[in-house]
Amino acid sequence: MAIYIVMPMKYISLFKNRELQAIAVKSWDISWPMIFIMFFEFVINLTDVYIAGKLGREYQAAVGFVSTLYFIFVVIGNALTIGTVAVTARQFASDRQAFADSAWSITVTILVLGGLLGVFGLLFSPLILSIIHIPREVKEVAGPLLEIYAASLVFHYFLINSNGLMRAGDMIRKSMSTMAVTALSNIILNFILVFHTPLGYRGIALSTALSVLLGCILNYLHLGPVLRQKKTFSRENVKRIAVIGWPAVLLRGAWQLGSTVLFLIIGSLPFHSVETLAAFTNGMRIESAIFLPAFAFNMANAVIVGNYLGQKKTDDAFRAGLITAFLSVIVIVILTLLVVLNAGQLSRFLSNDSIVVAESIRYIYISMISEPFMAWAVVLSGGLNGAGDTRSVMIIVVMSLWLVRIPLAYVLGITAGLGAPAIWWAMNASIFLHALFVTRRYLQRNWLYDE
Repeated sequence: MAIYIVMPMKYISLFKNRELQAIAVKSWDISWPMIFIMFFEFVINLTDVYIAGKLGREYQAAVGFVSTLYFIFVVIGNALTIGTVAVTARQFASDRQAFADSAWSITVTILVLGGLLGVFGLLFSPLILSIIHIPREVKEVAGPLLEIYAASLVFHYFLINSNGLMRAGDMIRKSMSTMAVTALSNIILNFILVFHTPLGYRGIALSTALSVLLGCILNYLHLGPVLRQKKTFSRENVKRIAVIGWPAVLLRGAWQLGSTVLFLIIGSLPFHSVETLAAFTNGMRIESAIFLPAFAFNMANAVIVGNYLGQKKTDDAFRAGLITAFLSVIVIVILTLLVVLNAGQLSRFLSNDSIVVAESIRYIYISMISEPFMAWAVVLSGGLNGAGDTRSVMIIVVMSLWLVRIPLAYVLGITAGLGAPAIWWAMNASIFLHALFVTRRYLQRNWLYDE
């Protein structure tokens, strides 16, 4: 009987108010700069879509499609950054020289990969577009945009990974300043290059490429003291990062491919396919005002959990992940209400086409239902990623995407003829399943003890 009394009391003692407050403060200190970083990225994406909308619906649809296709090329960089944070966050808390070795090693690796994939994108982007079924007017615009993005891929790779190193190395506010400058330069260049040079719509992609290059320079200056230490290339650390990152490669690849397939499904609608593609592009950009803060908490949670595990504080790591997830849900619920209340104004801001505006509003109303569940799942996944448990996250996300979202979207939207609303509801269903299984995995706590 004593066991049944002592064990619950021991478990309850882990959640003393002062300890919770200290963890919550640490979570917030890391999370709020990440929210601003993701906000700056949101501003960049929103500006691209806004300017494309001023040029025409086919330009707006092309920007959305190319962004989705482009991030398939970025998937390895994003995945390796997850591995980078999982490894270096622990090292920063326990062994600074190992952190420096990993920083140098992964920087060299990421530059080589980014360069090779950029060349691949330049060579094969025409072939890729030729075999993809999208409206002709969208395809004609997409080609030049994709080529410019491919040429800048190596800079994007460095920016992504250097931001990850700065998060893990307690330089998150410097990362925030970099992204603020990057966003501001992108906005200014967008208006100048698109409307005041012969480049026209190509300026949308070029402004992003130039601003990302500027961000790379700033991050290199911030990381200089670390990268200029004894340059020891650690194959072991790169291998650890790759082992943690490869499930994320599959996850990101499956996700971006799924997003591309979803574009193709929407493009196959019998009525108003171009308008619906534009509405989907606009809806995702508006939704990213909510998704990006959730992703900010996701990345913050990876650092927080990784730091605690590096200090061998497993109970604090577990609690910190839950607290950060709760904080994110509070923020996301507030943002969701603001978006729903202003759905009409936001949609009309991004498009003058009445059909696009109406479908954008409907997308917002339906998709907002799942946003708190999305935030909870994404942030808990960040904690699992920070512990190196990327494989379970990959399995859950791929399952919810390819066994629920894509089949339901096609069957209900195309085969059953229910149209765009059925596709939006299929997306919600996949998020509900995602949240359920991530919560189950997190509460099992097995991931706390895996190296």
